[in-house]
Amino acid sequence: MRWIVRGLLAILLLVVATVAGLWAYMQRAAPQTDGELTLTGPRAEIRIERDAHGIPTIRAGSVEDAVFGLGLVHAQDRLWQLETHRRIGSGRLAEAFGEGALGNDRFLRALGVRRAAAAQWERASAGSRALLQAYAAGIDAGVRQAMRARPPEFVILGVDPEPWDPVDSLAWAIMMAWDLGGNWNNELRRLRLSATLPMERVEQLLPAYPGEPVIGLRDYAALYRDLGLHAGSTRTAWAELPEIAPPSGIDGVGSNNWVLAGARTDTGKPLLANDPHLKLSAPALWYFARLQAPGLDVAGATMPGLPLVVLGQNARLAWGFTNTGPDVQDLYVEQIDDADPTRYRTPEGSAAFETVRETIRVKGGADVVLDVRRTRHGPVISDAGTLDGVGDARHVLAMRWTALDPDSDPIATALAMMRAGSVAEFVAATEGWVAPMQSMVVADADGAIGMVAPGRVPVRSPANDLHGLAPAPGWDARYDWQGWVPAGETPRELDPPRGWIATANQRIVGPDYPHYLTREWTLPFRQQRIEQMLEERAQHSIDDLARMQADVRSLAAPRLLPWLMNAKSDHPRADDAMAQLEGFDGTMAGDRAAPAIYWAWKGALVRAVFADELGAATLETLLGGKRFQDVLEGVLERGDVWWCDDKATPAAETCAQMADRAFGDALDHLALGMGTDPAMWRWGAAHTLRAEHRPFSRVALLAPLFELRTPLAGDTYTVNATRVVQRDRALHSDHGPSLRALYDVADRSRSRVIHSSGQSGLPWRAQYRDFVGPWARGQYLPLWPAAEAAAAGGTLVVRPAGG
Repeated sequence: MRWIVRGLLAILLLVVATVAGLWAYMQRAAPQTDGELTLTGPRAEIRIERDAHGIPTIRAGSVEDAVFGLGLVHAQDRLWQLETHRRIGSGRLAEAFGEGALGNDRFLRALGVRRAAAAQWERASAGSRALLQAYAAGIDAGVRQAMRARPPEFVILGVDPEPWDPVDSLAWAIMMAWDLGGNWNNELRRLRLSATLPMERVEQLLPAYPGEPVIGLRDYAALYRDLGLHAGSTRTAWAELPEIAPPSGIDGVGSNNWVLAGARTDTGKPLLANDPHLKLSAPALWYFARLQAPGLDVAGATMPGLPLVVLGQNARLAWGFTNTGPDVQDLYVEQIDDADPTRYRTPEGSAAFETVRETIRVKGGADVVLDVRRTRHGPVISDAGTLDGVGDARHVLAMRWTALDPDSDPIATALAMMRAGSVAEFVAATEGWVAPMQSMVVADADGAIGMVAPGRVPVRSPANDLHGLAPAPGWDARYDWQGWVPAGETPRELDPPRGWIATANQRIVGPDYPHYLTREWTLPFRQQRIEQMLEERAQHSIDDLARMQADVRSLAAPRLLPWLMNAKSDHPRADDAMAQLEGFDGTMAGDRAAPAIYWAWKGALVRAVFADELGAATLETLLGGKRFQDVLEGVLERGDVWWCDDKATPAAETCAQMADRAFGDALDHLALGMGTDPAMWRWGAAHTLRAEHRPFSRVALLAPLFELRTPLAGDTYTVNATRVVQRDRALHSDHGPSLRALYDVADRSRSRVIHSSGQSGLPWRAQYRDFVGPWARGQYLPLWPAAEAAAAGGTLVVRPAGG
């Protein structure tokens, strides 16, 4: 008996010791937010006040010290996020995550993101270098001098944070341009699909934006067959390339912004709204901060890894971005010299590849050595396709992309934009912007409003019969870029008579615009709904703008609804489901069954129509990233039996029959997850936020602690754009409004913001997830709180060592 008591006491002591140790660790891992801290790095004292949500106000005697303070708070609150951003930009994820991350690392090493960032650093202006160095010093001071315990990801994975290098910031800026680009993926998709489909059918899967003029397009499917790209080692190289970026035209990847002139507002001064739609992560991509220094008074959304307020407001001006989405990436088929595989064919003859040897360290595995090449167009991305090289391949794929250009200086341009005092100054500052091209709306305290879309856009030859839509022969000079659209001729609009400007990734230029930007704009449903709401009344308040950002009326759904409403089925739940669809107008309310029925039917119909032609694996890849609204509309409107016929059966099915079949499949699928009574089905239960944590969302025991989930209203095409992910028949959402912001330039105390997680990166802290509920409900926080509220979470005084 005595030994049982002793055993129980020992277990109890072990539990107490474990809990005490865990509690002590949690306290030590939390950032210091009050008192004093002496650090090497700043020139003078820095005061960091935090509000109750952990949003810092950084007051410094110079811009460099303010940026040092920003680096410090990023390290305090988002160190693991900084670590992942650094590893992504450097292609070093496999060091921490193991072999599962090797594909991404191979691709990013072949692409040469960090090499390009290093070249940009060498040419950066003195002002940019000073800011980047101050920011890096702030991060490193937070890690080396102020950190008392590593965040849990470092502990669990056995990783130590490395010193931050200014090049890491430039690499992350390139990665953000990558995330907002993606035309290359559609080019690669055309190459892949043309292996089994004629060009006519491929183009039906990748249609141009509605209303785009018809262009003559070379038969690229025949071209690739003639070149032998679909056979042997050549095919292996491009077939195994990972898709690591959202492809151009992806559903829900985009943003909304609009700005109203004073004549259209209740204040008599402009109001501005912005909500960029990006992948929703835990923690969020954004981190709110306020920076105050001589010549700088700005607040808004910063991004760990960058020394800037990316989106926000200063004392006189507010601005917001949406993605323009121009075609600034081209793939080239390069022909290897038969006599010398170290050379390739050009219009002038044979030229040598530039070659770099990369060594990728893999956790739990052997190092991987990768020889990556570069042509006159850019990096050979197909070198990432296999670990064994390309064998006897006669062709490789190279990429030309503006964001890799060495003369890009994004920090200097962004600082000038942050400090601008008028719309005119802001527009002038943007002329140095290279990538990613953004549709920027801006308003100033004098009442001016404007939109400018700066960025480097290539000019293609009139003889280019592939138009940047598909991989082009690299030895043919007609496919080379001819120069750039002049910086002063990119799209812009200032003070229009209608009193407002709005963009939502739709085509932002008219038919008379002289330059080619793209044919792959995002479908215009969000833009059309924004315009409807703007014209509903003569004047709007900031509360009206908040309601607009929360709007869940889809203008896309009514275009397909007649097919659903006319579906015939003897399914036992068909009548009850049809009863739920009565009066449904496309409003994607979370407490309604109709949106769930519609989206489950739409996904089932896409699979029924396209799976037999494309194969299940290809279709799931397309569903994960390609919009299918316009593709499906086209098939149904044409009554295209070639697609609708199920080629696995002897009968010739019509599109109406496939719509009927999809209705029954949808009802079966919904019953599995929500029961057999359609009256009890809810869109919010089917359509939930899944904000992924890298890498612990993939670890079943850790995912509930690190991942963020909540029911959502809206869908891919609503202004409140919570993209519906249809992969593996799921209807969750992992893309949406990564932040929402409303700016009042007449009284900035009325400006308000929210993002999708919380300020902290420590999952046990309330500030890791305290924005999730308000964000999902369409609520906000003040961007510029009163002085007392701004310091409610503590004041940290940072003193320079030896000062």
